[in-house]
Amino acid sequence: MKFYSGFSLKNEDSFFEEYINTSKYSACGFSYGAIKAYEYVKESLACGKRIDTLQLFSPAFFQTKSSKFKRLQTISYSKNEELYLRTFIASCFSPYAKKKVQYSTTCVDELHELLHYEWNPLSLKELSDKGVKIEVYLGSEDKVIDVFGAKEFFLDTATVTFIKNANHFLQTN
Repeated sequence: MKFYSGFSLKNEDSFFEEYINTSKYSACGFSYGAIKAYEYVKESLACGKRIDTLQLFSPAFFQTKSSKFKRLQTISYSKNEELYLRTFIASCFSPYAKKKVQYSTTCVDELHELLHYEWNPLSLKELSDKGVKIEVYLGSEDKVIDVFGAKEFFLDTATVTFIKNANHFLQTN
């Protein structure tokens, strides 16, 4: 199993233990890491590697957000990275108490990539047609991504698990 971390995070896979498929033919990612897991699976299949399952936990889904929203996020990050990340992590845990996480070094280019990433429905269908089981997990109380837009988008190519009362980390308390 290959796990990709969310924006500014590392080692947060423990939050998803109950969902993670630990097979060596599985790839998964959380939020920004979902983008990286998806790209990894596409590359792996192109090289003839076997991948059975792609798991996307609260995938970064901002393609329904306005360019103004994206620009404001980038400006806020550039002005005060520490404050931006503190606020971002708090919103990931909202509406529940923040839990301890480990941070990684990040940059504005990664934020830009995650805000402007366009999920490709045809590419997702190709993965599915090649036998990759795509699983998407979303929390109904997620304050970070467009949960309902993501749910509608991924329903055509993935098994979508919508977790009632769960936040971005898929926690319910």
